Amino acid sequence: MRGISAKSLADVLAAVDAATGSTGDLGAELFGAVAVLDGAPALRRVLTDPSTEDEAKAGLAAQVFGGKVGADAVAVIETAARGRWGSSRDLTDGLETAGVSALVAAADAAGELDALETELFEVGRLVRSDAELRQVVSDRSVATDAKATLLASLVGGKVTGPTLALATQAAAARTGSFERAIAAFGETVAARRHRLLAEVRVAAELGATETDRLARALAAKYGREVHLNIIVDPSVLGGIAVSVGDESVDGSMSTRLENARRRLAG
Repeated sequence: MRGISAKSLADVLAAVDAATGSTGDLGAELFGAVAVLDGAPALRRVLTDPSTEDEAKAGLAAQVFGGKVGADAVAVIETAARGRWGSSRDLTDGLETAGVSALVAAADAAGELDALETELFEVGRLVRSDAELRQVVSDRSVATDAKATLLASLVGGKVTGPTLALATQAAAARTGSFERAIAAFGETVAARRHRLLAEVRVAAELGATETDRLARALAAKYGREVHLNIIVDPSVLGGIAVSVGDESVDGSMSTRLENARRRLAG
C-alpha cells in the first residue's frame, strides 16, 4: 500500500498495537468488519469520502459496528474511518491487514509464532496438492462460511486458532487466490521477527546439523534470520532447491540433468 493509504494503514496498525483486550478476538472481529464493508460499497464510499469530516465518518463507523464488535475493534475501525485512503478498497484491505496483525500478535503472545509460520505453510501445501480443494477455496462464488467449514473439517484441531482464522480469511480470496493470500500472511508472521521465509526442497529429510548450517548460510547471505519451510520431494533426486521471495537457487540434481539434456539436444 502506497501514498496516502500507507500513512492511514500505519495509524490503523498503531491502533491494533494499542488494543487492551484479546488480539485474537480483535483479529476475528476485524475480519468480520471487512466482510461487512466488502458487501456494502456505498458505506465504503462514505467512510473514504475526503469531503466528509473525519469525526463524522468515525461516528458513522461506531454507529454501524458498535455493539456488534468489541471496543478495541470499534477503535481500530474508527481510526480507519478517520484516515485518508487512495480508494475505498484500500480501507478494507487495510482493515484486513490489521486483522492479520492482531492474530499474529496473539500467536506471539502465546509463544506460537514458530508454529504459526510452519502451519500456514503446511496448510498452503495441503491446498496446492489437491486440485479440487484448491479450486474450491479460491472460488469467490463459494460462500466463505462454507469454505470455513471445509477448512475446519480438514485442519481443525491440528493447527492453532490463529492459523485456522488466517486460513479461513485467505479462503475469502479478496485479493487473489488462496495461495497468494496465505503466502502473504506468512510473510507478515516472518516480518514480526524481522526474518525471511525460505522454501527448501530436498530429496530426503535434513538432519538438525544440516538444517542449522543451511539456516546460517542463508542468514549470512541475506543479512537476516531465515525461517526454513522444508519440503521432502524425491523428484529433486539430490542436491537442494531454495526459494526466498522472488529469488530461487536450484541446485537439485534433477535440474542439473535437465539442463544437461537441453544442452545436448541443442
